[in-house]
Amino acid sequence: MATAGEQFGNRATGAMKITGRTKLLGVIGHPVAHSFSPLMHNAALAQMELDYLYAAFPIAPERLNDAITGFDAIGLVGFNITIPHKQTIIPLLADTTDLAKAVGAVNTVWQTAAGWHGTNTDVAGFISPLQAMSRDWSQTTVICLGNGGAARAVVVGAHQLGCQKIQVFGRNAAKLDQFYRSWQNSTLGQAITAKLSVHAWADLDQAIEQAHLIVNTTPIGMHPNADASPLSPAQAATIQAGTIAYDLIYVPSPTQFLQQAQAENAITLDGLEMLVQQGAAALKIWTNDEVPIDIMRSALQQHLGLT
Repeated sequence: MATAGEQFGNRATGAMKITGRTKLLGVIGHPVAHSFSPLMHNAALAQMELDYLYAAFPIAPERLNDAITGFDAIGLVGFNITIPHKQTIIPLLADTTDLAKAVGAVNTVWQTAAGWHGTNTDVAGFISPLQAMSRDWSQTTVICLGNGGAARAVVVGAHQLGCQKIQVFGRNAAKLDQFYRSWQNSTLGQAITAKLSVHAWADLDQAIEQAHLIVNTTPIGMHPNADASPLSPAQAATIQAGTIAYDLIYVPSPTQFLQQAQAENAITLDGLEMLVQQGAAALKIWTNDEVPIDIMRSALQQHLGLT
């Protein structure tokens, strides 16, 4: 039998032995060609010696319903979800976990006898590197840049950590208001709204220097606009030393935002560990087996030239 490393090498070169029994997993998004999820999942599956293949499926928003029906027809075991489907997929599922209901976004789906079931592993992925720090989170003020699906996971994660204040900033007043009001229908409801506030992007100037944790959930700084940052140079200059700057983007590394934060002696985190941890949690759901997280992390680090 080939070693896990040899199996992964075969997968990477397209020489993997796919049989009639090979089970299929994947990730959907639009676009999705940039995703590193197939790389880390296939490395883990090889190490686990499981006859699975994980692939990326580009699904346009108007074809989402068709895709879900097709996945059911071909017996797909499960899949991850990225932008822009994390919220729009919910009505197409048979059920979601309480956590997914609280977040209002789904990133992991699996097949059950009743149909597709969804949850959110982004929350666990987001807080994993933060939990490794020695911090009194009860005194923490969080700034979340953006108010999309990823921001919802950040809000719940910050709540789970016990953060004191969670401030979400966005550019669209109507969407910000909707973001805030949506928590009133959440299973966490009052617990979230007691510490959550939403703010116009123009109000960032007065907020950054008071923040202990700043999280970028926007795509600003991602390829092909790698030189962009959600913060202006003047705003970034007000980041206090010791503040945690956390960019959910993992390529490039560091992003322009994190470079700005480093210049102000902030503690910086990129989205690589979140990607690994949320992926490992999903793979555990699909396979009901122990997941080699180190293999997933190593596959990404090697690919990115970080080792």
